[in-house]
Amino acid sequence: MQSDEHLYDLTVVGGGPVGMFAAMYAGMRNLDTQLIESLPELGGQVEALYPEKTIHDIAGFVSGKGSELIANLKQQLAEVQDQVSIHLSEEVIGLEKQADGTFILTTSKRTTHTKTILISVGSGAFTPRQLACDYDHALDGKQVRYFVKRLADFAGKNVAVAGGGDAAIDWALALEPIANHVSIIHRRNNFRGLESSVAQLQQSSVELVTPFNITGVTAQGEGVQIELQENKGDTAKSLTADTLLVNYGFIADNHLLKDWGLELERRALVVNEFMMSSEPGIYGIGDASTYPGKVKLISSGFGEAPAAINHISTELYPDRRQPLHSTSM
Repeated sequence: MQSDEHLYDLTVVGGGPVGMFAAMYAGMRNLDTQLIESLPELGGQVEALYPEKTIHDIAGFVSGKGSELIANLKQQLAEVQDQVSIHLSEEVIGLEKQADGTFILTTSKRTTHTKTILISVGSGAFTPRQLACDYDHALDGKQVRYFVKRLADFAGKNVAVAGGGDAAIDWALALEPIANHVSIIHRRNNFRGLESSVAQLQQSSVELVTPFNITGVTAQGEGVQIELQENKGDTAKSLTADTLLVNYGFIADNHLLKDWGLELERRALVVNEFMMSSEPGIYGIGDASTYPGKVKLISSGFGEAPAAINHISTELYPDRRQPLHSTSM
């Protein structure tokens, strides 16, 4: 275990899009910053799970892919590389507050010293919600998938998407022009996605299989046979597909926050208008945090980052001028 004796102004925990932007903005405020990410690359869930998913709701980023957003954020970070130290494949596992108000963080590789902490770990460690029915898990990653890394993998195939939220709808629409046939299976007639996306889905060639639950999945040749039962009805039927893409969301484990004794609400860190938690010096932004009126969007996290960073800067260096307008490099 290495000991990093350097005292950082700020440690950003979590290298997803919001954490990356926060670290960049901290660098612009001349805060001596380190960014710690448990995965071997920056980008969080967007880069690991949805690199080809189209993102529509970030101002000025016109329907670009997740991988493009991460590439842009990496380029921004490179502009403040003298101020921001990046540590990948490193998990924060312990925290100890010192008598002077600073913190000692223990990671999987070292101990490190910091004046403040900004938590941007999203919903924490994530695992996909599995199909409720029993099936042969040898199909996982082949005929049954929970992640999409490359849309091209589905070119010319018959794809069934399971789910009724934004992500499931987005994948169905993204696959429509390249797959041979796309169907979407949902247990309700009404979808839970953004209104414009639902309207686009209803006008597309995607087959809507509703309201049905999946009761069984078996291998059939190179594909799968999917058994369906009408929700609150008697109709049973089956359909075949080359691939079943399951998108029921994720189960999050934010044990980090729980272990630190911070005030939580529905597994999210409760913060005030400055994004500060119940523990002075510890802040939270993005999906890791909650407050009245919270909206869990990447764009919301981007707005929360300057609120937290500017407050941290004022607390650490009260004589520094607060920025009144957007800053140019």
